[in-house]
Amino acid sequence: MSSVPAIRIRSGNSLPVRQDGDFVLYWMIASRRVTWNFALDRAVEWAEKLQKPLVILEALRCGYPWASERIHRFVLDGMAENACWLEGTDVLYYPYLEPEPNAGKGMLAALASRACVVVTDDFPCFFLPRMVASAARQVRVLIEVVDSNGLLPMRQAERAYPTAYAFRRFLQKELPRHLGEFPKANALLNAKLTKATVLPFEVLKRWPKVSPRLLNSGDRVLASISLDHEIPAVETRGGSTPAQVLLRDFLRNKFASYVEARNEPEENVTSELSPYLHFGHISVHQIFSELTTQEGWSPDHLALRTTGSRSGWWGASQNTEAFLDQVITWRELGFNCCQMRKDYDQFESLPAWALKTLRLHTRDERSYVYTLEKFERAKTHDPLWNAAQTQLLREGRIHNYLRMLWGKKILEWTRSPAKALEIIVELNNKYALDGRDPNSYSGIFWCLGRYDRPWGPERPVFGTVRYMSSENTARKFNVRGYIRKYSSPSYEGVTLGQ
Repeated sequence: MSSVPAIRIRSGNSLPVRQDGDFVLYWMIASRRVTWNFALDRAVEWAEKLQKPLVILEALRCGYPWASERIHRFVLDGMAENACWLEGTDVLYYPYLEPEPNAGKGMLAALASRACVVVTDDFPCFFLPRMVASAARQVRVLIEVVDSNGLLPMRQAERAYPTAYAFRRFLQKELPRHLGEFPKANALLNAKLTKATVLPFEVLKRWPKVSPRLLNSGDRVLASISLDHEIPAVETRGGSTPAQVLLRDFLRNKFASYVEARNEPEENVTSELSPYLHFGHISVHQIFSELTTQEGWSPDHLALRTTGSRSGWWGASQNTEAFLDQVITWRELGFNCCQMRKDYDQFESLPAWALKTLRLHTRDERSYVYTLEKFERAKTHDPLWNAAQTQLLREGRIHNYLRMLWGKKILEWTRSPAKALEIIVELNNKYALDGRDPNSYSGIFWCLGRYDRPWGPERPVFGTVRYMSSENTARKFNVRGYIRKYSSPSYEGVTLGQ
């Protein structure tokens, strides 16, 4: 039946499809888009096969960790766009905005009681795996969980890979067979769907559908929701259209300088797509498709060797090789870790050599020691670090290269490596639009040795974990303009406590 590869579909429970249900339900929780989405493809297939209407539930709860206006606004932008895209189609789109924690409890089960089958997204990080597992126990119908995360299906790997080199060798062996397996650019185009009309009255009465007008009302919609109102929205808007605009601008105007300038803090040649990938507003399949089309690449260019080399395997330009290594190898390595290791966010998940050397140096004297509050306020002695933290506060992101330095310095200026990890996770997940993601956990843990090797000479605090300094960064790159731009740790509308 399915054009979705079987390896991307798993059953969340052992219940059957209910043939006499009223509709097929797609519970959209991670791939928050209506294009290039395997889960939507699967839901459409079920609706066509069963000749039932398709209902898409996209809910936004407010009781999740680090819930804030910043995160909510970005997700709501995408919901408003989905509502616009689906208006006038045969699909019934049901956006729900939880006003206070647990207000949405029971909604999925109530909808599922009328459904033939429930399809949802497979995402291996944050609270989503627990939420899906709990839902699968509560609903009384088959729930299918569909992986639309990367070019390589997550279940293709049978173990967690310790380094990018090892994972890259695996990718080079396994990925070619999946390069022809892409989701549909538009699953609703030419779909033969029964038109959905209305949802059960008792469901809508208890969990009212949020109106398009309210979704598009800007920050006003956030005022009455129970979440952190001290972390305001940023200028960056969420949704698939802004993501696609960024992608095309990157490919047309920045890509030619990618290798040369991507690590320069004062240059702006990175794609800036990580928040959109995190919230599912754009698919890596679309990114790959548009890049390879522009570059005139085809799978025939692939090298036959599987050496784990960072360059040469794709048989493409230097910029293409470098960008694909980031958006495929490094990004999907993070998904591999979260999929295979439930302790991916714990200090003890670091490699044995890193744990040993960090513990040996836990009692080393630190030149500076800062509290979470000092870090959060960008009140350290280091102007470059303060600038990076201020960019995070203002914009919800840090320049890619400086994000590594940012994490390394927290390790150096905190009383213990375990405490440093707590602070890095807290600041990243609280303020970064792309926090709470497998890829951002990769970056966080890389600062403490994950995916790396021992480096000499052995140093205080770091031991043999790779060392970085602001002084070396300033020698390698132009940073004066960056420091001037982000010289003030204050930003409008934010209170960081007393």
